[in-house]
Amino acid sequence: MDFKQLVAHCKEYGFIFQSSEIYDGLAATYDYGPNGVELKNNIKKYWWMSMVQMHENIVGLDAAIFMHPKTWKASGHVDAFNDPMLDNKDSKKRYRADQLIENYCEKKIESKIKKDVEKARKRFGEAFDEQEFRSTNQRILDRQAKIDDILKRMNEHMRNDDMESLGAMITELEIACPESGSRNWTEVRQFNLMFSTQLGNIAGEEGKLYLRPETAQGIFVNFLNVQKTTRQKIPFGIAQIGKAFRNEIVARQFIFRMREFEQMEMQFFIQPGTQKKWYDYWKETRLNWHKALGTDPAKLRYHDHDNLAHYADAATDIEFEFPFGFRELEGIHSRTDFDLNEHQKLSGKKLQYFDPEMGEKGENYVPYVLETSIGCDRMFLAMMANALQEETVPDASGKDSTRTVLKLPFALAPVKVAVLPLLKNKEALTTKAREVFKKLSLDFNCQYDEKDAIGRRYRRQDAIGTPYCVTIDFDTLEDDTVTVRDRDTLEQQRVHISEVEAIVRKGVDMKNLFA
Repeated sequence: MDFKQLVAHCKEYGFIFQSSEIYDGLAATYDYGPNGVELKNNIKKYWWMSMVQMHENIVGLDAAIFMHPKTWKASGHVDAFNDPMLDNKDSKKRYRADQLIENYCEKKIESKIKKDVEKARKRFGEAFDEQEFRSTNQRILDRQAKIDDILKRMNEHMRNDDMESLGAMITELEIACPESGSRNWTEVRQFNLMFSTQLGNIAGEEGKLYLRPETAQGIFVNFLNVQKTTRQKIPFGIAQIGKAFRNEIVARQFIFRMREFEQMEMQFFIQPGTQKKWYDYWKETRLNWHKALGTDPAKLRYHDHDNLAHYADAATDIEFEFPFGFRELEGIHSRTDFDLNEHQKLSGKKLQYFDPEMGEKGENYVPYVLETSIGCDRMFLAMMANALQEETVPDASGKDSTRTVLKLPFALAPVKVAVLPLLKNKEALTTKAREVFKKLSLDFNCQYDEKDAIGRRYRRQDAIGTPYCVTIDFDTLEDDTVTVRDRDTLEQQRVHISEVEAIVRKGVDMKNLFA
C-alpha cells in the first residue's frame, strides 16, 4: 500500500489521530487512538522484555523530563544541538539544508539508479542479480559516485560548521523550494532544536529549563545511583522508555519526524578499550531483534555515519525501507566516555567505577558507553508499513474478494481475539457470546462485535490485525463448541469453549518472538 493509504488507514481504524483536530490540528503532533495505544504498548513491552527482562546485567530507569539546565550545558546541547536552516524568500517556508541536499540525491540521482535496476530486472527476469548489476554497470557506478561526493562534501561542511559552503552547495545543485519551485534562498544559519521554558518562581536565564531533547542524559546523571543500588558490575546497562522533544525545522512524513516523540534507549557501560567488541555485538543483536518480528531482511540495512557526533568514535543506523525510502529506525553509537566526563567536570562529582579486575589492585575509571536508541513512533510506523496489505481471498460464497489485512505479529496485535455472535437479534447467542467475552477478557484484550453480517465483521478485525475471531452459533448452544478463525490462514476450527483460551494464549504469546 502507498503512504497515503497507510495514513488514512491509521485514522479510519483508530490507530493515529491528528492532535487537536477540532482546532484544525497542531503541526507534527499526533495522538494514539484506542488501537494505536495498544500496539505501541505492545512494541514497548517487546523491547523491554528483550532488553531488561532477558538480561541479568541490564536494569530499568524512568528519569524526569525536566533536568537541571547544567545537564544540557555539559552534554553539549546548549552549544551544539543545531540543524542548518534556511528560508525560501518567496514561499516563506523553512527547510533544513542537509535534508534538501539529501532529497536532491534521492530524487534526482537515486531515482534514476532505481529505474535502471527495474529495466534490467524486466530484461533479465529470474536470472537478474541486482547486487552484481549495481556493482558492474558503469552508469550506476558513476551516479553512485556523484551521490557519494555530494554527501561527503555536505558532511564535511557540517563538521566544520561551514554554513556558507553549505549554502553554496544549494546554489550549485540548483535546488528549488519544493513548495514554490523558487531558488530565492536566505543564508544558511544554525538553529538550536531545544524547547525552553521557565521555572515558575524564577525569571530570566537563571530560571530557564529545557524539555529534554533525548532521554540518555537522565541515565548518565543516575549512573552511580543505579550502579550502587543494584550492585551491578561492568559491563552493565540502564534502559529507559520516555518522551523527548525537539523543535524540528521540518517535521514531516506523518509520525516519522515529530516534535514530541518517544525513545527506547539503553546505555551500556563498559571498560575503556572494549568498545569495538560491544559495538559489533549490539549491532548484530539489535538487527536480530527486528528480524524476529518477521521483517523482510531486504527491508533492513546498516548505514554507517560519516559525520560523527561530537561524543562518538563509531556510529551506525539500522535503516528500514519505509514507503518513502530507507530511513533511520535505530541508532547504535559508541559514545566513549564523553558524557560521564563532561558531567563529572561541570558537577564536580566523581562519576567513576572501581573495577577490581583492572590492574593488580583494581582501578578507578570513567566507563565508556555503548548506546542503542530506537524511536518508538518510528518503530510503530515501520510495523504498520510492514503489516498493512491487500490480498485476494475467497468470500463466504467461495468467490474471490479483496480484503485489507494488518498482518502484525500476533503478539503485538492491539486486539488478540474478537468474540462474534452469529446473529445479534437472537438473545441466546448474544448472551452466550458475552459470557465467552467476559471470560477471555481476563487474559487478553478482546472485542465484542455483533453489528453487521459476520463476513463484514471478519473484515473489520482483519483491518486492525486481530489474530483470532471466535464465532458463537446455534451449535454452541447445543454442545458448547465454537468456531475459531485464524487471521492469516483463514482456517476455521471447531473447538470446545474450554479450549479457546489455550489456543489464543499459545498463538499470541510474546515468547514466540524470541523462539
